[in-house]
Amino acid sequence: MALSKHVNPEHILKESRDKAIKPRTAHHLTNTDQDKLHTGSTRYGARYGTESVPKYRIPSDGIDQETAYQIIHDELSLDGQPLLNLASFVQTWMPPIADKLMLENISKNLIDQDEYPITQDIHTRCISILSELWHAPSHHHAVGTATTGSSEAIQLGGLAMKRLWQEKRKAAGKSIHEPGPNIIMGANAQVALEKFARYFEVETRLVPISVESKYRLDPKKAMEYVDENTIGIYVILGSTYTGHYEPVKEMADLLDEYEKKTGISIPIHVDGASGGFVAPFANPKLEWDFKIPRVVSINTSGHKFGLAYVGVGWIIWRSAKYLPKDLIFELHYLGSVEYSFSLNFSRPAHPIIAQYFNFLHLGFRGYREIALIDLKNARTLSRALEKTGYYTVLSDVHRLKPGASAAAHSGGEGDVELYEPGLPVVAFRFSDGFQQKYPDIQQKWVQTLLRTKGWIVPNYDLAPDLGQIDILRVVVKENFTEALLDRLVCDIVEITEDLIKQDSPVHALTTLGKSHAVSSHEKAHGRVEDHEVEGIQKPSGVYSKTC
Repeated sequence: MALSKHVNPEHILKESRDKAIKPRTAHHLTNTDQDKLHTGSTRYGARYGTESVPKYRIPSDGIDQETAYQIIHDELSLDGQPLLNLASFVQTWMPPIADKLMLENISKNLIDQDEYPITQDIHTRCISILSELWHAPSHHHAVGTATTGSSEAIQLGGLAMKRLWQEKRKAAGKSIHEPGPNIIMGANAQVALEKFARYFEVETRLVPISVESKYRLDPKKAMEYVDENTIGIYVILGSTYTGHYEPVKEMADLLDEYEKKTGISIPIHVDGASGGFVAPFANPKLEWDFKIPRVVSINTSGHKFGLAYVGVGWIIWRSAKYLPKDLIFELHYLGSVEYSFSLNFSRPAHPIIAQYFNFLHLGFRGYREIALIDLKNARTLSRALEKTGYYTVLSDVHRLKPGASAAAHSGGEGDVELYEPGLPVVAFRFSDGFQQKYPDIQQKWVQTLLRTKGWIVPNYDLAPDLGQIDILRVVVKENFTEALLDRLVCDIVEITEDLIKQDSPVHALTTLGKSHAVSSHEKAHGRVEDHEVEGIQKPSGVYSKTC
């Protein structure tokens, strides 16, 4: 008899439940009893304690708010813990007083400018602050807007470049359809950049990446893809794969030379989703922003290293010259004349307020201190992983710049200038020596086994052209403290050494079964060693070993 290839758990549960109480017993119950039977108010999960929660239809009758809260709260407890989510760049913590401020304004809609004028003033202040931070020519007349995140901001930046290209082509009497516009980016580009091209009918030209290009856009190769139909180049300040900054200045210089030879001007949009809130504070000498004339727009995510909760991004243009007027809409039905140039119309105001809170609370100095701490912890983690001999680190923030000497360390915040600039991201893989010695051990097992300890560390392939290489990646954020770093290194080492003992899928499952046990090098302190007490029983092997 053939076994079923698929088991439907919901169908099985439906068949396994007790049969419903027959209606004929209901007349023996009082009205109060009937109410209790209906609502289940005396039980922990109300009537959904034993009945399934409607998943695909709205229930006929509702339940009390406390029970609804409890049911959803309990199911959400199965989610990963945000503190241990080292996969995401998105901020997962703000001070409690910021939580209070956001809750007070959670019902406000940013688009209602006439109804919430102070909220709109705060929005405008944030745009001016970012314009000044990124050295826009005139931040007092800043041009920009809040967005839901960098994805929306990238669409707007791309749309503006496309529209400007169309206007130039029309003015020159040339077609905007044949062969049509194209945009250039590294093959390591985040999906939002490719999404712009696909959604708005622009040809995507992906520049191959290599180890030599540091897993990012190679400006010289990018020039091979440029022509008169190129609307612009996306240059990424902080690759999501490895954290490397792409060389904005080098790209701009090559485009300057190209314009001198051809008369064709190609603009740059900097995707500073993460780096826009790191580079200005950690590496203020780095040239990447509006100081470079060819940079016409920059986006960032306030909910990443801007340290606000998820839901806020920003785009700033160099000046109004680079934002075509036909992308701006006048609104006349909300009580006054208002302007909109975002893809979304309604959007919550509280993330923008959270961003302004951070600007006031942290200031430049506070943002710099956090960036330096993040980078310091990223360097520590990188060195620790490489010292194990099991791993090779692909990110470079722990590597000294050419000509820099470790002896130049002063112990001060200026030390950051000794190292290669980049995001506080640690991308790593099994070392060549490890792979040769243990070819049957799969790196993805490390991700799975770390998850059983609570850590969320992704394992994924690099971008096309290096897709045969898979990496693990840790994003070091404000709440990833040294204490957590210490624990993570211990867990990675323990998992790796357990896999070495018997490099097989069966052993991986065995390791999975015992990985709930907590290990710590701290257990070595105050512990009685075997040689200190005669006759002490040997460890049974069911306890995790010390790091």
